[in-house]
Amino acid sequence: MKTRSEKLKRLVAVQRHLERIAETELAETALQRQELAGTIDVVVDAMGSGHPMHRMLSGHYASHLGRLVQKEQMLLGIQQVHEARMLKERAKGDRLEESMKDARLAEEREAADNQIFDLIDQHVAVQAPVSGKVERR
Repeated sequence: MKTRSEKLKRLVAVQRHLERIAETELAETALQRQELAGTIDVVVDAMGSGHPMHRMLSGHYASHLGRLVQKEQMLLGIQQVHEARMLKERAKGDRLEESMKDARLAEEREAADNQIFDLIDQHVAVQAPVSGKVERR
C-alpha cells in the first residue's frame, strides 16, 4: 500500500506537468503576439509609405490594421488568462509539495517512534521475568 507521501509525490508530479503545459501555452501566445506586432509594423510602414501603390490601398490597410489591433487585444486577454492559470497551477504545486514534505516527515517520525517502542519492548521482555512466582521455585 502506498503511503500518503508517495501519493502526494505523484500528485506533485502531475501538478508540475500541468504547470509546464500552462507555461507552454503562455509562451505560444506570447510568440503569436510578437508575430502579430511584426505584421502591424509592416502594415503601418506601408500606410506611411510615399509609394503610389500604397496610397491607393490605404483604405484597405486601415481596415486590415483595425482587424490586427482587435486580434492583438484578444491575444492580450488570452495571455493574461494563461498567466493567471500558470500562477494558479504553480501555487497548487507548491502547496502539494509542502504537504508531501510534511507527510514524509510525519511518516519518518512514526517509523522512528515504532523502532524505539520495539527496542523498549525487546529490552523489557529480556530483563523482566514473566512472573514473580517463577523465580521462587
